[in-house]
Amino acid sequence: MSDAEWAVVRPLLPVPGWLRGRGGQPEAYCHRAMLDAIRYLVDNGTKWRAMPADFPPWDRVYAFFRRWRNHDLVREFHDRLRRLVRERAGRDSEPGAGVIDSQSVKADAVVGSDSRGFDGGKLINGRKRHVVVDTLGLLLAVMVTAADVGDRAAAQVLLTQVTAAHHPLALVWADGGYTGSLVEYCLAALALVLAIVKRSDDMRGFVVLPKRWIVERFFAHLMRSRRLVRDFERSIASAEAMVYWSMTMLMTRRVARPCPSRA
Repeated sequence: MSDAEWAVVRPLLPVPGWLRGRGGQPEAYCHRAMLDAIRYLVDNGTKWRAMPADFPPWDRVYAFFRRWRNHDLVREFHDRLRRLVRERAGRDSEPGAGVIDSQSVKADAVVGSDSRGFDGGKLINGRKRHVVVDTLGLLLAVMVTAADVGDRAAAQVLLTQVTAAHHPLALVWADGGYTGSLVEYCLAALALVLAIVKRSDDMRGFVVLPKRWIVERFFAHLMRSRRLVRDFERSIASAEAMVYWSMTMLMTRRVARPCPSRA
């Protein structure tokens, strides 16, 4: 992490309990070193035990990762970064529209049979990442399931969570796999318009579809993080946390860029 990134990140970090008078002991390693270690693992796809000696011991880094995962601190940190990125882009801190889609990825051998499945459409044995992003391509929520879980069934749960957390959200674009009763459910139960962007039958080859390209660009970013090319996580919670960590790297680099001068 560059000094410019750290200057932006430091005020957004959750405050440790011992600093708020809630007990506990000061941590042995600074947050910057811990964040750099996790970002290195996500970006390069290394094993926990193969953490380079430049970083704190791997078991201390994993304990930090596990604590932030279990207490939802990585999502809190991620959401604070997302609001900052949106505000610097001249947008409201909370989005009014988004895009939903899913991505199936192969699972490593450490992934148990209870959390993996076979996606017959993509011919992938592994897990599926269901995501909702805003119109800037920033993550609003992710839910990881076995690959054989249907998009509509997962979307009903995911969109319920997203609308509860982001009240201004009123419109979500989706592809043809989300048609059917889900559209009526979103309107009646969530006061959310689910707009289906369909591919025309006469289209041939690759065609950029309105709004859907935003979430495809998001998936392309995930594929640049080697830890996310496959699913290497033993638990669903860790798989979701890795997605949030990957997005924090994208956003810290974005907010650390100098703002263009205005004449």
